[in-house]
Amino acid sequence: MSISQALNTSLSGLRAAQAGLSLIASNVANAQTPGYLRKSMQLVTSTAGNGGNVQVGAINRELDQYLQRQLRVETAGGAYANLRASFYERLQGLYGAPGSDSSLETAFNNFTGAVQSLVTSPDSPAARSVMLSSAQVLAQTLNSLSADVQSLRGDAESGLADSVAASNNALQKIAALNRQLAGASATTTSDAVLMDQRDTYIDELSKLIDIRVVTDNRNQVSIFTNSGIQLVGSDASRLSFVPQGTVTSATLWDSDPAKSNLGSLMLVSANGATVDLIANKSIRSGKIAAYLDMRDDILVQAQDQLDSLAATMAQALSDDTVDGAAVTSGAQSGFDLDTAGWLNGNRLNLTYTDTLTNTQHRVSIIRVDDPAALPLDDSATTDPDDEVVGVDFSGGLGSVATQLNALFGGGLQFTHLSGTTLQVLDDGASNTADVGAFSLTRTATALANGRPELALFTDGSGPYSGAISSIGTQALGLASRIAVNPALLGDPSKLVLFGSGTAIGDPTRPNLIYERLTGTDFTFSPQTGLGNANSPYTGKVPDYLRQLLSMQGEAALNASNLSQGQDVVVNALKQRFNDATGINVDQEMAYLITLQTAYGANARVMSAARDMIDAFLKI
Repeated sequence: MSISQALNTSLSGLRAAQAGLSLIASNVANAQTPGYLRKSMQLVTSTAGNGGNVQVGAINRELDQYLQRQLRVETAGGAYANLRASFYERLQGLYGAPGSDSSLETAFNNFTGAVQSLVTSPDSPAARSVMLSSAQVLAQTLNSLSADVQSLRGDAESGLADSVAASNNALQKIAALNRQLAGASATTTSDAVLMDQRDTYIDELSKLIDIRVVTDNRNQVSIFTNSGIQLVGSDASRLSFVPQGTVTSATLWDSDPAKSNLGSLMLVSANGATVDLIANKSIRSGKIAAYLDMRDDILVQAQDQLDSLAATMAQALSDDTVDGAAVTSGAQSGFDLDTAGWLNGNRLNLTYTDTLTNTQHRVSIIRVDDPAALPLDDSATTDPDDEVVGVDFSGGLGSVATQLNALFGGGLQFTHLSGTTLQVLDDGASNTADVGAFSLTRTATALANGRPELALFTDGSGPYSGAISSIGTQALGLASRIAVNPALLGDPSKLVLFGSGTAIGDPTRPNLIYERLTGTDFTFSPQTGLGNANSPYTGKVPDYLRQLLSMQGEAALNASNLSQGQDVVVNALKQRFNDATGINVDQEMAYLITLQTAYGANARVMSAARDMIDAFLKI
């Protein structure tokens, strides 16, 4: 080897050692920097004649890509689980601890206890006062719970807006870094640092949305949701979300933009194309998915549960069923029914048999004052076995009879006789249908109506009749509006006196209130999450309340357990990832000593070569 070759070799060694020392210094300095991955050198040797040299081929990031992908998936799941658990914990706090003075269960039990006291002392003004006071506390508890549930939905809406802003920032940063790294092969420290920064933004995005990352041979990343929607390619797409200022029980998201009054989450691509991420169920994990679940499903169901409780309590006491009178007309037979008091949402109950197939039908004929709400679905009632018919009442009973005759064909004949009387007859000698029963279930509005039913609970100051309109049912948000009948508060004696001849100590009405609230079975809407459309939950009001609270408690516990389990998985993966990619200062010091030794050896070679050159020059 010539002296010049020795000088070149040792010089290249010095440069490589110097680059390594600089890299170790950077590693140690960034040991606690989030997102910084340990860097190492890849050395390349070459030979020329009888000598050789060494060069820095590339700066490598110590990265296990499989582990990184797994961590991002679990990070999205962890963020989803933690946020849901947080909301469930807050929701549980609203219901109150079992037995606490402020809990919904305590408010209901205090109310039924006061009703029971009135049953034993119907002539006691104090017992009436206590009962009405406890009824007000129960109504106010439902009002407060409903407002708090909607406040949680509002928080979810705000959280969505913040998460969308953070997502858009990450998407833009990733696209910008893509452009900076286009074609780079990470041969320099600066390229490796840019890749670290890009991974940091991708990690931030993975907390918000479940993503899949694809890296091509030009060092460009493309990011997709796990459902296959592209978020970043050559350019970044943008998430569009306009939050609703105030969220109430009536503000609901719908896939039909004409019906939706909550913010929709749209993906706007670089070319302007849009995708509805909610309608397409494109986001399945991460914070955004958790916010959507809470806003549009979990908390909406919690409101439905409260509304169903309020509606059942109101209807349990005010529903009054009047049977039709049996009549005949020649060969025809049927019923005359006085429909006085038939309010919007109240129903006629018709039972008839199709004699040709020997099939019995139970039909609920519901008065509808908003024609835009027609036709009604069978789910308009909680009875899974009835057939629901909605009739437009805007034209009066004559129009109702015409509509029903058109619906039932010739088998049944409906006639508006006079006033409020509606008649139904079978087809007589044709014998294709037999009418079994015809009745009206109406809402009692007058307190002294000669019957024990009464509107103890009202929708604000008006009656609750289950009215149906094009924007929904009266039950929607009822828990936020339920109140004790103002007329009853003005005259508590009507808790006992329901007719001119009622004795002041008559327990009939208090008994009806207590029996219907504690001893009568009701069918609850499948929207409560108890039961389903084919087999809805049926039980007494106290049993429903216990089921409701138990269901919420179990859901909160499951959410908490899932969150804790997910935390264990994420933390374990983080530890493995940090062990594989993080900085071990002791290890770096060992490398430092190795490089110092190499640097010293190359320096000695250069010193020897210099001495040799000096000696030659002196000859």
